Amino acid sequence: MAQTATLSPRIIEGLYCEALVLADEVRAAFDLSGRIDESAADSDLARLASSCEALRTTTRMMHALAWLLNHRAHFAGELSEFQLRRYGKLADTPGADPERLLMLRPEIRDLIGATERFHARLMRLDRGWREPPRGGAVAQLRSRLGSTLNP
Repeated sequence: MAQTATLSPRIIEGLYCEALVLADEVRAAFDLSGRIDESAADSDLARLASSCEALRTTTRMMHALAWLLNHRAHFAGELSEFQLRRYGKLADTPGADPERLLMLRPEIRDLIGATERFHARLMRLDRGWREPPRGGAVAQLRSRLGSTLNP
C-alpha cells in the first residue's frame, strides 16, 4: 500500500479498536430489554422501528469491521493489494430513518449517529485510498516539469 500515506497499520489498528468498542455498545444497546421509548404512541410501531434500526446499525458496523479486517489482513501479508482493491471496498449502508429514530430513546439515537459518523469516516478513507490523484501521474509530472522549465 505504498501509494497512499493516509492508511497505515497504526491507523487501521486504532480504527479497528474503535470499531470493536462501538460494535459492542451497539450490541448492548439493541439487546432485547428496554430499547423502546415508552412514550411512543404505538408500541408495535416502536418495536418495528427498533428492530429496523437495530438491523441497519449492526449491518453498518459489520461492514466497517469487515473493511478494517481486510486492511489488517493486507498489512499482515495475507491479502495482496490487488485483492484488497478488488474485494475490500467498503459497502455503503443506508442511514437511519428520521421518523423511526423519534421512537427510540435519545441514547440509542446518539449511538446510531455515532455509527453513521464512524462509517462516514471510513468511507472517506476508502474513497481517498481508491481514487487516483487528480489529473493522473503523467499530468502531474507535466505540470511540475512545466513549472520548473518556464521561469
